[in-house]
Amino acid sequence: MPNQGFILFETAIGTCGIAWGADGIVGAQLPEGDDAASRARLTRRFPEAVESEPPPVVRAVVDAVIRLIDGEPVDLSKASLDLSGQPDLYRRVYDVALTIQPGETLTYGEVARRIGEPNGAQAVGQALGKNPIPIIVPCHRVLAAGGRTGGFSANGGVETKLKLLSIERARTSAEPTLFDGDPAFGLAARPSAKGAPP
Repeated sequence: MPNQGFILFETAIGTCGIAWGADGIVGAQLPEGDDAASRARLTRRFPEAVESEPPPVVRAVVDAVIRLIDGEPVDLSKASLDLSGQPDLYRRVYDVALTIQPGETLTYGEVARRIGEPNGAQAVGQALGKNPIPIIVPCHRVLAAGGRTGGFSANGGVETKLKLLSIERARTSAEPTLFDGDPAFGLAARPSAKGAPP
């Protein structure tokens, strides 16, 4: 078995990919437009990786990502990740991002405070912009102040970020939506956005 491998797999938003090494998952890839572009991007990022069937622990994460993108509230925070090549600040940011559950969001400033850097919102944004494992480390769940989306470095940019948040039924602002309180959409018991009146 190769030391590094990767797999492409179909999801509701297109072809995604995951790369792994001996110590866990090292990268994830959101859709790049078609399989060839996704494969090319992964092989550029991980030139030693061989396209192959993943070990069971990685296969379980692949299946969980597929379910998450199908709208199931899957918790990926316990996935075996190898972030050893990342700077300490980035790893602390990613650790906080991993605590954000589907349907929830934090702001860059909130993440900064949680890592003990209350003036570090910009540094948090830079770390998330370089997130090697998007969707598993859910950088799409971190927003700018006031519910603004902020940036997103994956293909499709902010549109992809909004698509993922929509799939997860995440609140991006305190403003009520058309479906609030409608039991047909399962939102009757959804708590209001942080700081918003109930």
